[in-house]
Amino acid sequence: MWLYEADGFAEIFKGYLPYYLLVALPIFIIMSPVNPVAASHEFSVYRMQQYDLHTVPHGCRSASFNLEGRSLTSWSTSRHCVVARVQDITIDQFMEIRSKAGALLLVLPKNDTVLSSEEKEHIQLLEMAMIQQEVSAPVYFAQWTPEYETILQDLQHSFITDDKSGTALEAIFNSVSSNGYQIVVSAPTPQKIESKPVTLHGKLVGRSGSSQTIVIAAHYDSSGVAPELSSGADSNASGAVAVLELARVFSRLYAGGSGGAGRGAPSLLFVLTATGHSLNYFSIKKWLEEQLDSADASLLQDVSFAMCLDSISSSDQLTMHVSKPPKAGGASHSIKERLRAPVNHKKINLADETLAWHHERFSIRRVTAFTLSTLQSHKDPSRSSVLDTYSEESLKNLVSNIGVIARALASHIYNLTDEASDEDWALYDQALGIEETSVKHWFKYLASQSRAPQVVTTGIPPTSGVTAALERALSRYMDVTVSVHSVDKREPEYTLYSPTRAVLYVYSVKPAVFDLILTVAIVAYLSILYFAMQYFPRFYEEYAKIVTGKAKVH
Repeated sequence: MWLYEADGFAEIFKGYLPYYLLVALPIFIIMSPVNPVAASHEFSVYRMQQYDLHTVPHGCRSASFNLEGRSLTSWSTSRHCVVARVQDITIDQFMEIRSKAGALLLVLPKNDTVLSSEEKEHIQLLEMAMIQQEVSAPVYFAQWTPEYETILQDLQHSFITDDKSGTALEAIFNSVSSNGYQIVVSAPTPQKIESKPVTLHGKLVGRSGSSQTIVIAAHYDSSGVAPELSSGADSNASGAVAVLELARVFSRLYAGGSGGAGRGAPSLLFVLTATGHSLNYFSIKKWLEEQLDSADASLLQDVSFAMCLDSISSSDQLTMHVSKPPKAGGASHSIKERLRAPVNHKKINLADETLAWHHERFSIRRVTAFTLSTLQSHKDPSRSSVLDTYSEESLKNLVSNIGVIARALASHIYNLTDEASDEDWALYDQALGIEETSVKHWFKYLASQSRAPQVVTTGIPPTSGVTAALERALSRYMDVTVSVHSVDKREPEYTLYSPTRAVLYVYSVKPAVFDLILTVAIVAYLSILYFAMQYFPRFYEEYAKIVTGKAKVH
């Protein structure tokens, strides 16, 4: 029985199947990619910052696109998505892309620690320029992968412009042989998200009979051109970690007993806020309104000074930023003398879109305040950079600066001077010791994740994630009060938007001219095959006549 079936199967090969294979197989071979797995890729990408500040739009305003990928040197129209390394693009190129290209995809460095200081400064200035104005085209950032490197190299070498081609034939050949990429991001239309920033505060009560209060404050959010990539190690994980460590140190001093030196006269109020300079210190503004404008304003009834900590790990040299120069004999002047820090005096300009430093919110409410920072200017681009990451050198600077601040604050509270004896300082040295292990743990934890306002102010409940961790840490040393603030929907001071991340698909494609040439080649191939099959008997007769010397007899 199986012999008959085998004969039937053999009949297929005696029919037209070989001719079909002659037609189909070459077409499939030509059209199929060399490596089907490499024909498409899927990546996580992070959208550029989008927010409104006082109704003024900033950052990227769109999210989806489906465009052909091109390099910095080969793109030309709004039908192209420019793909480049972030260190390769200049500010002028970005301005041109912002107004003419369809989308922009920037790949971050493989390892930012190997970048030169000039390259880091260039990237930081580019970030600052990107966020100052609104951008209509979608802009995404991606972390480096080998696949991205391959795509970048393909785009740089595949599309050779006419002026770089020797002849017209070479230009056509380059266009046909090049490998292209179709880049697609399907993301929802940007939507406003509800933001509820949180302020945490706890108090170490001073000796009875004293009503003075010293405020130690820092914001714990971060800022960057891409919210999901802004870890903000120096600005301002360092300030938040310093507040936690100072709370631990002075909780021991105020507790007295073993290792303690006794409760100081002034009360110490530790404050952590969720919005920093990028959103004009909104949460500390709301918190001050709640504390100073309420019927019971006992918390800030007699503030000696407010010390704000912002970006204190980039070097071991602290600078005191003030709105008014400290008066001799005042509390802030006492701290300056003990810190031996240079003073940078900058008046508050209410006409500016944003305030320069954290302390200016206190100064506006006539509270003596200053900011300690290792940065010399509030315009330093490192305050809002994705390159602001953790390093062992920054940890070393942070531990040193916390120790300097703790010693200066303790010497002010307990009225110790340089002339104080070693026996006097010995009472405080044990409690003033900085726990480097704890500082390192919190510094690495905060610097390992995004703390952008879109992340830390939109949790449900508001005290989730990083905020909840900071609340638990501060609660170890004192009772903590959580204040949740709301943005006025009628006249919002700021508005945040989602999405902050998306999935990007990259498809390996050939240019349109390749499809045209391929079509012509297939038509030519089929035509040749058709005529060869039609005239094969005649050709065979002529061939037989030549070989045998006589015509073939049918």
